Amino acid sequence: MIFEDLPTTPTSEELIDKAFSRAARSGNAKSGLEAQQSMLQTAANIMSDNLENVVTAWPDFEYDVDPFYYELADAILDVSIAHSDGSGDDEPTTGVDALRQSLSQVSWAGRKTREIHEEYQSRLRKTDIDTARKHRQQAFARLADIVEQVDEHLRLINDARNELRDLPEINADEPTIVVAGYPNVGKSSLVNDVTNARGETDSYPFTTTGIGLGHFERDHIRYQIVDTPGLLDRPPQERNEIESQAVSALEHLADCVLVLLDPSGECGYPIESQLELRDAIEDQFENVPVLTIGNKADRSRDVEAEYYMSVETGENVETVLEAAIEAISYEPELPFDG
Repeated sequence: MIFEDLPTTPTSEELIDKAFSRAARSGNAKSGLEAQQSMLQTAANIMSDNLENVVTAWPDFEYDVDPFYYELADAILDVSIAHSDGSGDDEPTTGVDALRQSLSQVSWAGRKTREIHEEYQSRLRKTDIDTARKHRQQAFARLADIVEQVDEHLRLINDARNELRDLPEINADEPTIVVAGYPNVGKSSLVNDVTNARGETDSYPFTTTGIGLGHFERDHIRYQIVDTPGLLDRPPQERNEIESQAVSALEHLADCVLVLLDPSGECGYPIESQLELRDAIEDQFENVPVLTIGNKADRSRDVEAEYYMSVETGENVETVLEAAIEAISYEPELPFDG
């Protein structure tokens, strides 16, 4: 997953301590002007390299992050930190925008540490040892000040890393069927029945239950089938703002939505409420095929649906899957053969 291997981001204090302690060791190995130059070069290189590595470890959200993960990340990053634009007017920035601004500030700090290094190294070459020591101390103070200025941004970046690294691993490039409907209508049973999904569960950070994720193949094409408890199992008005944004992210992932209904009423929700949820999902996923499936057909078919099935008995399950595959009409990219 794109955020899984992000490294821990150091705080300003950790970075300064690391740089100066390494610099002291390098200075002890030399003497005179050479020692002062070595200390400055070591400290500046450690600071600039670490700051640049913080930035380059992250993918480019504009070009490298699939829209599904972009919106999901934006939903999860509930940070709200005022970033100054230099005009004196601070406006709160949230989500991915706040993260990108923090990465930009850290990138700036990396450049500044290199500039300070270049400025003071030229001074150290043209002076006596006592003056060189003073210049090196001044450089250290300025380097520390630059790193301390971005401490808030370093902490925000590390918080974002901790929140995003545990996102469920879903392949946004694979054709995907999303299963929706009220609890107990048979969604997880369907996912488990048609795939090897048992145990393939993980949680979005903002839901209390794990998603169901499975895979199956048809004609050498692998399909994902996803159940999202906590998101598409209740009406939109019952979702909080973050959950609503996560549903918007699912619009980028879903190639087909199966809305399961339980006309038997055993799920505990009246069929009228189930149909209202179906209508809301159709409105939300207006650019995606949405199929209405009457499950538990061995007990009741007292609802108008496009297909009827029973996961428990296996009746028409394959028919429903084939209908979803046909609705997706996925065409794999073939190599150009001239």
